[in-house]
Formats: sequence, structure tokens, C-alpha cells
Amino acid sequence: MTVSLIISTYNRPEALDRVLAGVTRQTRSAREILIADDGSAEPTRELIDKWKNQSRVPVTHIWHPDEGFRKTIILNKAIKAAQSDYVVFLDGDCVPHPQFIADHEALAEKGFWVQGRRSFVKSDYVEVFNPASTSIWRWLITGRMSGFFKAIRLPSAIIRRGTEQRGLIRCNMGIWREDLVAVNGFDETYIGWGGEDSDIGSRLYHLGRPRKFVYGHAIVYHLNHPTLSRDSFGRNSARLQETLRLKRVQCEQGLAQQA
Repeated sequence: MTVSLIISTYNRPEALDRVLAGVTRQTRSAREILIADDGSAEPTRELIDKWKNQSRVPVTHIWHPDEGFRKTIILNKAIKAAQSDYVVFLDGDCVPHPQFIADHEALAEKGFWVQGRRSFVKSDYVEVFNPASTSIWRWLITGRMSGFFKAIRLPSAIIRRGTEQRGLIRCNMGIWREDLVAVNGFDETYIGWGGEDSDIGSRLYHLGRPRKFVYGHAIVYHLNHPTLSRDSFGRNSARLQETLRLKRVQCEQGLAQQA
């Protein structure tokens, strides 16, 4: 089994720098790192070039022009380029625990996909957060971070298997590549924020792939930021309800339609 790590980003080079620093501290490395960039400006490219030169793992920058929130499209481009059996998704503002990749490898199981959790670093403390030099316990006790079971790695993972809609978030997912192909990747008709993660999770359910919902392993620390525009949420929610009603497995505009 090999793992491709896909990191999505858009114009937050400072956050991405911390995420990539966290990736270099992994006890188990991914085969490759693909950065799915939804049209970031030059500072992000310069940062990625720096990490390309420093990383022992190949880093590929996958970019398209900035034409609004088109994350589903750039994610599909990254999936298409991925060379591994298993794909782990991480957001460019989520710093991974040192055992993040190792945990995802251990949790991977045919017939399932994996959903890890995220602990929130509160906005006032984002600039000073450094898990390599600061005890996570201290951050929790001082109220700078939320969620004990989302922040502390436990001796054994707490796993709930099922097909519930709660907590379908792509910032910490592990999915077999063959299953991503079977559902045709992300639905590219989702333009703007909202619903795209729930959609692919639901279509995996319809494929017959329940989720392993995990606490205590595969942890990430989310660097809080201002809320994104919700202008597209109503339209995207209607699209999601259609997916649920029709029990849609494959989207019509997705991975297979990538050039």
C-alpha cells in the first residue's frame, strides 16, 4: 500500500508553510505530496518551490487560474495525478500530528473510507501555534485550543463505523483511489463554498463504502480564519439534497471529465 497526500490551498502561504513543516515531521512519509492550489498568487508558488527543494518526498504543485472558488476541480486534477493506492486529503490550514500518515495507513481498510477529526486553534493564537515546541496539553488547558478527544492522540483509536451525515469534512479524509474513481471524484458542479465534502461522502456511502469515523488518531490542528463567503450555500445544499434523494453514486462532471 502506498499513500498520496493531497493538500488543498488558496492564498494562505503562512498557514501552508506550517502545514508542510508538519508534514516533514511525520513518523511515516507519504509516497508523494500533491498541492491542489485553487489559483493562489505568487507568494504561494514561491513557498512551494522552497519546500520542493527541502522535502525528501516529491512535491507537485497543481495550479489553475483564480476564477473563484473551484476547489472541486483542482482536487480532481490532483487525484488524477496521484500515483498511489490510497489518497489522504488535508487542508492547507490543518497542521498534521506527527503520526497522521502512519495512523491513516493503519486505519485504511478495504470497503471503508476514513474520516479523522480536527481540533481548532483559536484565532488569537494561530500565529504562535507550533506543535513541535509546545505541549498540546498546555494549549488545551489554557483554552487556546478546543476538543480534548480531537486534539490528543490516544493509545487506541475510537472508531465508529456507519453512514451518518454528521461531520463529513474533506480536510482529514483517507480514501482508496479505486473508490474515488468509482464515484467519479468530486462533483465539479459545486462552485463556491459548501456541500462538496458531504456530496462525495454521501456518494461513497451509496457505493457501499461506510465511513470509519475516528477520534484519537489521525489528528489535525486547524488554524482558524475568518469565515468564507456562504453565497453559494443555498444552491449547493439543493444539489446535495438531490444526490441524497437519487442515491447518486457517480457525479456527471468529475474526475473522468478531466482533460
